Amino acid sequence: MTLGDAALQREVLELFDRQIVLLTDRMHTAPPAAVATLAHTLKGSARGIGAWALVSAAEAVESAVAQGDDPAEPLHRLALAGHAVRAAIATLRRAAAS
Repeated sequence: MTLGDAALQREVLELFDRQIVLLTDRMHTAPPAAVATLAHTLKGSARGIGAWALVSAAEAVESAVAQGDDPAEPLHRLALAGHAVRAAIATLRRAAAS
């Protein structure tokens, strides 16, 4: 995606890091239809950078909402996956800074 451009890679990952926080925070107070839309948006971005566990978790949220199920467990899984991705991004930042 970034064709080896380290600065562009950092920028994409920083934007994605912020997007994870923004969208998952919004999901906590959004109505179910909006939760599904936010999860779908996050899923697309996660696919773009290869964050497959986050993709899977977002799909589970979408599925729960579509089936009329309580999305609490899938949202928890999404939060955990988001934290893991954010930790990986932080590790990459530290490595790039040294």
